[in-house]
Amino acid sequence: MNIAVVMGGYSDESVISLRSGQLILNNLDRSKHQVFEVHILKDGWNAVVNGVKFPINKADFSFHNGVSDIHFDVAINTIHGTPGEDGHLQSYWELLELPYTGCNFYQSALTFNKRDTLSVLSKFGIPKANSIYVSKGQEISGEKVAAALGLPFFVKPNQSGSSLGVSRVDNLADFEKALAFAFSEDNDILIESYLKGTEVSVGVLNYRGQTTVLGITEIVSQNDFFDYEAKYEGKSEEITPARLDAQTERLVRETAAKAYEALGMNGFSRTDFIIMDGIPHFIEINTNPGLSPQSIFPQQAAYAGMNFSDLLENEMAIALQRKPLWKK
Repeated sequence: MNIAVVMGGYSDESVISLRSGQLILNNLDRSKHQVFEVHILKDGWNAVVNGVKFPINKADFSFHNGVSDIHFDVAINTIHGTPGEDGHLQSYWELLELPYTGCNFYQSALTFNKRDTLSVLSKFGIPKANSIYVSKGQEISGEKVAAALGLPFFVKPNQSGSSLGVSRVDNLADFEKALAFAFSEDNDILIESYLKGTEVSVGVLNYRGQTTVLGITEIVSQNDFFDYEAKYEGKSEEITPARLDAQTERLVRETAAKAYEALGMNGFSRTDFIIMDGIPHFIEINTNPGLSPQSIFPQQAAYAGMNFSDLLENEMAIALQRKPLWKK
């Protein structure tokens, strides 16, 4: 098959996505497939072959290599943020009837929106922080937030990844700065109560038709929380498996699988929880988890004894079996 490994994106996460794409390129079986590196960036869509860029034809997601037109059999989507993690590319590929990995456009759009994700999961009894939703231009008092949620609390963009735009507010004097920081990433923000406990991240995927939990990683950040610096610049300790007792581990695994299925997920995912008083509280789900050398998901796959090349073959098999929603 002709495989497009699609990476990049339009957000500040594009740098991380380009690293993730390299891990996929290095783990695909070249004896089975013709593999192409595809960059989707603000400055253009291009297939990159031996360092040479060939523009992608957006009419059918193909490219001309100077000799012939190259069409893809499946796209492996590893874009973090827009347009690959929020449903835009998935909708486009659906219309082209091009199979793609990961969840479909609706699940992508849903899970990229923190407020809507929390709203869905609340119907399934999954614990979460208390929260307040605010749009740009809406007046909000730090005193009222503190009265409702207590101090400290978190201010985060409603639609953003890699902890971009997220602040912990310990003092109301920092509230306006936190608002500006979050609004720089999105026009809508979420303000959440602080959950004091153990932070864990759980890799979940559909493997051979079964919801499968890869493992649980404990996050010990050197910063106030697991922010961008902690995630990608070595400012955290990531312990796999997490140091949990058997009962708590079982509950975390069950809750992660329940959230995955409640959201109608497919493909790779990484779900973050804070374990407070023995109960895992949902923080967020990443439908295109980082796959760079610093990322948690590949560590968990290795811990689970699962070959990453096999996981990619599984993802492509699911993509090829799935029909576009409008044809069902």
